[in-house]
Amino acid sequence: MQKIDQLAINTIRFLSAEAIEKAKSGHPGLPLGAAPAAYTLWAKQMKHNPKNTKWVDRDRFVLSAGHGSTLLYSLFHLFGYGTSIEDLKNFRQVGSLTPGHPEYKHTNGVEVTTGPLGQGIANAVGMAFAESYLAAKFNRENYEIINHYTYALCGDGCMMEGISSEAASLAGTLGLSKLVLLYDSNNITIEGSTDIAFTENVGDRFLSYGWNVIKVEDGNDIDTIEKAIENAKSQTEKPTLIEIKTKIGFGAPNKQGKASAHGEPLGEEEIKLTKKALGWDYTNEFHVPDEVKEHMCQLLSSFEEKENNWNELYNNYKNEHKQLAEELEQWLSDEIAHDLLNDDDFWNNYEGDLATRISSEQVLNKLAKYVPNLIGGSADLSPSTKTIMKNREYYSKENRTGSNIHFGIREHAMTAIANGMILHGGLRAYIAGFFVFSDYMKPSLRLAALMELPLINIFTHDSIGVGEDGPTHQPVEQLAALRSIPNFTSFRPADTKETAAAWYVALTRLKSPTALILTRQNLPLLKETGKGALKGAYILKNAEKEIPDVILIASGSEVQYIYHAHDVLKQKGIDARVVSMPSWELFEEQDDAYKQSVLPSNVRNRIAVEALSSFGWERYVGLDGDIISIDRFGASGKYDVLFKQFGFTVENVVERTLTLLKK
Repeated sequence: MQKIDQLAINTIRFLSAEAIEKAKSGHPGLPLGAAPAAYTLWAKQMKHNPKNTKWVDRDRFVLSAGHGSTLLYSLFHLFGYGTSIEDLKNFRQVGSLTPGHPEYKHTNGVEVTTGPLGQGIANAVGMAFAESYLAAKFNRENYEIINHYTYALCGDGCMMEGISSEAASLAGTLGLSKLVLLYDSNNITIEGSTDIAFTENVGDRFLSYGWNVIKVEDGNDIDTIEKAIENAKSQTEKPTLIEIKTKIGFGAPNKQGKASAHGEPLGEEEIKLTKKALGWDYTNEFHVPDEVKEHMCQLLSSFEEKENNWNELYNNYKNEHKQLAEELEQWLSDEIAHDLLNDDDFWNNYEGDLATRISSEQVLNKLAKYVPNLIGGSADLSPSTKTIMKNREYYSKENRTGSNIHFGIREHAMTAIANGMILHGGLRAYIAGFFVFSDYMKPSLRLAALMELPLINIFTHDSIGVGEDGPTHQPVEQLAALRSIPNFTSFRPADTKETAAAWYVALTRLKSPTALILTRQNLPLLKETGKGALKGAYILKNAEKEIPDVILIASGSEVQYIYHAHDVLKQKGIDARVVSMPSWELFEEQDDAYKQSVLPSNVRNRIAVEALSSFGWERYVGLDGDIISIDRFGASGKYDVLFKQFGFTVENVVERTLTLLKK
């Protein structure tokens, strides 16, 4: 190891430790132990240009162990990403660019929001997947314009989380060879030695997944670490795990190798002792030696040169493959080239009673013609969720150009992998599963919302309409859970035309994930439905009087009941307004005038009907209204019998309306 390398590594260590000490909060153990591996990667092997952090062909780096965020911020400072010393001094402070865990779109250079352990590994799998797909689509002889690696740094905690196993298994099956996982193996977690709960041989586990596995016995041996990364990059058939044995809190005499180094500041005296132990002779806090600054300037010049070479290659590519270059740029823009809003075929030409999962299949296969970078699949349920693009092939190790994906029965990893695909850029990803299993996906759905990712989620079998499979498969509370996530859009369409609206919303909302909540059972195609659904709620049938006697509101499969109840009530002299409300979130985004035009505040007689939990409907029916819902678990039986049993009928809507009006 050269002296300058050691000096740079220790600079990273002490910038990290001092930022944590100033904040009186943070995790010094990982930065102290993993600094040599991170520096080796960033300085000697990773292709990146800090002057352009959006360079398409850059290598991606994911800090899956996001609690070690000061390591990343210190790297950003040294490598010229714009993180200042002042930013490091403001670590974990409100409004700073250096929050406790890395946040996508907040700090320049952060590729993904991490912190919930294991997520970053799955995100990295998605990024490597996207690289392989785009390379197969756009590269041509002598023009490997998409040719980069995805690196992820993780720890023992990431390895214990089930999502990492799900994702790593799929990555091995698919042979994602440009994925390299750096495993900071220090055998310590918050509660102590990993032996208390984690004694497996991780390397053997990854070998069984079909990975290339390399072990580095000394986490300070940067020459061996560099050779390991070179070995990983020479592998063309498998992803690589590099297990690097480190000591948590390396250099801290009283904390090295102990659980106390994980999640609490070292303390001023311990930092002094650590500096002495590591030969750090500088007394100033947050000090970057001049030699390190000069070294970094030299590195930055070489990084910039790599992008310049790529730009020259890409300019020649545009001359020889103009159409492909234009298509790539269109894909990377996230905009849809086709005008769906004014496409009559997209909104019309639907017939008959259909389950909205079948409606979605019809819309999806229209979209497959219009949106070439649409890609997705299901957690082994595509024949049931109806999410296969029929004129597209399946992605596999042998066929990188297929855009239908077999995710296997891995709901959680599927969601995080799709997040990674979107984060990489160039692809519009959708995923699918039974609605009840959104519970398995929730942590990754939440992160998609936090990162403002336009992830499309197709959830079918959306209520007690699942039928004979019974309460284990009948979602009740899941829609209330999704509605509670900030920046998450749920859409439960009433028929095929509203399903087209749901897909339009999903494709055009670029800063929010969207969930399509779809039925297993057939629903009638209603005459009045259509583009009005884009506003979240709209009037299907109006009252004759200016002020209705009652407003009936429903979503999805229950709209048909209030639709027909309108006519029955009319015969009884009751003037009702019928409102389809497929999306609370979209409705709340409308201006007050529109919302008042649909749900005027002077009409207090309101009934909401939804074959799911009533939780939250109070905001639309008020204290005087009524809710026909299901606030218990379902039952096994034919769906039409269950709907009658639980009160989802025209007759019950009429009866409850009459009761409400008598109050």
